[in-house]
Amino acid sequence: MLWSCRPQARAFRYVGHRDVVTSVQFSPVGNLLASASRDRTVRLWIPDKRGKSSEFKAHTAPVRSVDFSADGQFLATASEDKSIKVWNMYRQRFLYSLYRHTHWVRCARFSPDGRLIVSCSEDKTIKIWDTTSKQCVSNFSDSVGFANFVDFNPNGTCIASAGSDHTVKIWDIRLNKLLQHYQVHSGGVNCLSFHPSGNYVITASSDGTLKILDLLEGRLIYTLQGHTGPVFTVSFSKHGEQFSSGGADAQVLLWRTNFDEPNYKDVAKRNLKRLHFDSPPHLFDIYPRTPHNHEGKTETVEINPKLEVTDLQSSTPPVVDILSFDSTTPTETIFRTLPDKGEEMCKYFLNPSLITLECAPTTLKKKTEDMSDLPSESQRSIPLAVTEALEHIMEQLSVLTQTVSILEQRLTLTEDKLKDCLENQQKLCSAVQQKS
Repeated sequence: MLWSCRPQARAFRYVGHRDVVTSVQFSPVGNLLASASRDRTVRLWIPDKRGKSSEFKAHTAPVRSVDFSADGQFLATASEDKSIKVWNMYRQRFLYSLYRHTHWVRCARFSPDGRLIVSCSEDKTIKIWDTTSKQCVSNFSDSVGFANFVDFNPNGTCIASAGSDHTVKIWDIRLNKLLQHYQVHSGGVNCLSFHPSGNYVITASSDGTLKILDLLEGRLIYTLQGHTGPVFTVSFSKHGEQFSSGGADAQVLLWRTNFDEPNYKDVAKRNLKRLHFDSPPHLFDIYPRTPHNHEGKTETVEINPKLEVTDLQSSTPPVVDILSFDSTTPTETIFRTLPDKGEEMCKYFLNPSLITLECAPTTLKKKTEDMSDLPSESQRSIPLAVTEALEHIMEQLSVLTQTVSILEQRLTLTEDKLKDCLENQQKLCSAVQQKS
């Protein structure tokens, strides 16, 4: 669901996935919305009242996360099929897969410069991938629990992991070294988010609380209680003035931060004793680097806004249902050519189903207008059972196609090895004949 909070709270429900939605993310520009689902698909939506979307099918198991690169040109998806897949948003096509995990992949995130991808899996490892060589370049393992979520800090020098073993860990990816280790939750940590300054991180846990950690001073500073059950997700706004959290209590809470920019700059000057001149400080300069367990500390502030926040829930919330027309319909696949010089393309997307009306060609606008006359899902003459059966058949065909492709690759490798063996055998035979 997409919420509009101004001038009054209103929700738009986009209907397209056939199972639970596991992850959503806006593109950096905000003109696209990516969603992952347990139906093994990824959808790319235009967040407007028409709700057009493109469906990506490549994973063979539920998809757990989606993440745009900083320039919006690529999308990384993580799945329970043990793979990370990268998609090109310019051409709307699948690029490549990353395979090294031996269990479900729970999360995959791009670095700020887009050169690296970090992923975490239930195989108790965190891997860092080079998007150029498509190889795993670093590996962090844990013998206790696995990471539910992982992300880069804003300058890309460190990663933070949210662990099922109730811990939050900060790693330096240049030295492959654990910098900080926080054990402040009494339940599994499900998600975390860096403040844009990189000096704070907020965590969401199954113990029903949010915790704010000061990375410069290496301590817990706030405990936030507002949810009545496990908290599954949390995220800072672009500039860090606000953050939102969502949990099992079916609530989304919007919080305002009180981080005063001059204050944390003063803290940085007090705590960082730099021996050289460089760009703004990063976690490599944090002292001490020993684990911070915080078991006996009482210097934190506990906040319970239960009696203070405005409850926007109502018995009949205004919700607008928007049915999605896939980009695979005939009216949308006709126009696959680049626009003429006089026509403007919306951002850098070639897929016409993802071009807004303001920047679409005239002919495409007419086709889009004609689409409003199409019958709705409930008015179509094809029975629902038949439609579901056909969709299932198409999914099975997609899986078979991928299987055949893998078998062809293996057959080619086998043929190459047989040829090498035959050549070596001929060389040996000729060598034996020459000696005799």
